[in-house]
Amino acid sequence: MPADTKLQSSKYLNNLIEQDHRGVKARTGPMLGFRRFKTASIILAGIKLMRRIYKGQFNLGKLRIEGTTTPAIWNAVLSA
Repeated sequence: MPADTKLQSSKYLNNLIEQDHRGVKARTGPMLGFRRFKTASIILAGIKLMRRIYKGQFNLGKLRIEGTTTPAIWNAVLSA
């Protein structure tokens, strides 16, 4: 290992990633799987975008729709 590498030893470091991934697993769990990679990538990108909008992590500066509801943001993103 390089000398400037920091080792973080905590058994809970992965929990943030797992909690974020829980929403994806909940939505894709009932599905029987994806037949094509393209379909899977589109659906997962949509779920990821929806999650970012919900958590307030999506940059709304270019769309000029700050402070509106989530459905309005979703419609503006899809029409852009």
